[in-house]
Amino acid sequence: MKILLLGATGLLGKNVLAQALAHSAITGVVAPTRQALAPHPKLINPVSDRLESMLGVTQGVDGVVCALGTTIGKAGSKDAFREVDYVLPLAFARSAHEHGVETFVLVSASVASVSSAMFYSRIKGEIERDIELVGFRSLTIVRPSLIGGERDEPRFREGVALRLMSVFAPVLPKKLRINPAPAIAAAILDAVMTAEPGRHFRFSESLIR
Repeated sequence: MKILLLGATGLLGKNVLAQALAHSAITGVVAPTRQALAPHPKLINPVSDRLESMLGVTQGVDGVVCALGTTIGKAGSKDAFREVDYVLPLAFARSAHEHGVETFVLVSASVASVSSAMFYSRIKGEIERDIELVGFRSLTIVRPSLIGGERDEPRFREGVALRLMSVFAPVLPKKLRINPAPAIAAAILDAVMTAEPGRHFRFSESLIR
């Protein structure tokens, strides 16, 4: 099986990449990035400053994992955030579907809602809605809570929240507990390889080890 991985340089994407490259049933991983990744015999790594110029890499893959995501602070503006979290995922989804790909796994967020007053939550809800309209035979939407793991760039607010959630984990509902990046990555790979027909959700409470 050959998969396309979008967002391979992020915390979650790195975990998906590592597990995919180690999986015997996965013969190849196409991972377009802005900076080169460490070489691996099963890795195809197109590099460009403009990911939107690489839509053609969707040809010849069996499934797509989209772990693209940023924050408004890192992106610099709401428009730039929307480009990463909505425009690019939808463009790759449409290109993949046009090339005959039938399986798509989207990493969203537990707070996703098209009717939310919060910009972040609304954009996450909109990308869920519009990727569903693309028409994949198998679509899995993964909605993690806060993701646990070591990031290259620390996020202060997220770091504070993670520490608090770790302290109070024994009394928190499962849906509010930290979701470790390796556990989410394993669920993602299971979804893309199983390719169960229909639309499916993986909620945060099922992403806890």
